[in-house]
Amino acid sequence: MTSNFTLEADHLTKAFAENTVLDGVSLAMKKGERLVLFGPSGSGKTTLLRCLNLLETPDSGRVTFQGDDVFGGTCGNRTIQGERLSVFRARVSMVFQQFELFPHLSVLGNVMLGPVHALGVRKAEARASALEQLEAVGLAHLADAQPGRLSGGQKQRVAIARSLAMSPDVVLFDEPTAALDPELVGDVLATLRTLAERGLTMVIVTHHIGFAHEVADRAVFMENGRIVEQGTPDEVLKNPAEARTRQFLKSVLAA
Repeated sequence: MTSNFTLEADHLTKAFAENTVLDGVSLAMKKGERLVLFGPSGSGKTTLLRCLNLLETPDSGRVTFQGDDVFGGTCGNRTIQGERLSVFRARVSMVFQQFELFPHLSVLGNVMLGPVHALGVRKAEARASALEQLEAVGLAHLADAQPGRLSGGQKQRVAIARSLAMSPDVVLFDEPTAALDPELVGDVLATLRTLAERGLTMVIVTHHIGFAHEVADRAVFMENGRIVEQGTPDEVLKNPAEARTRQFLKSVLAA
């Protein structure tokens, strides 16, 4: 099957106990598109990313990657496991708020780990690629350092390099600056700007509205597990049509 979209969510639903977190969310990303998700806490943004990365299995709906239905039908109780799941997560990678680095490995070891163990890349090739990705995020000089000696911003940039080392088609960023002190945010945002310029397909959950307007091709506002509004950054971030979007942006920009 062919598709104009790299990754699609079709009427995804997800509930935890009695709490509906996603309520029929549909979203489609084109190759090279930079999509920004924003909205209040609990709106479903992180759960949507986790469903797209298959860290969570949606209760219903479809996830389609490069025209192929990932589950072979509506999600429900369907799962994918083992090598197939590892390959999918290499193609649709995710960068978390809390870095998730292995403290016993060096920076280089963290970046090499996925290609070697998940993709079967030879260590010499994985090392060369890892050094290239560390260079891309400005941290090649810290390749031999332990994560415990890095600042939060440096750890997040290592996490980004680790994701890129898998040669993904799509990278999902879950509030990549949320765990950082304010003075460390700039370096991570600069790294994301560089990736945007390279044409990487990205979905970024962020509350940095100015950054979102600068890098996004499309902005999506979510609340209560639904997409309230989406469009170009000028449409949604500068002149939103929905009153709730306007209210949220006013509160964020006034903070």
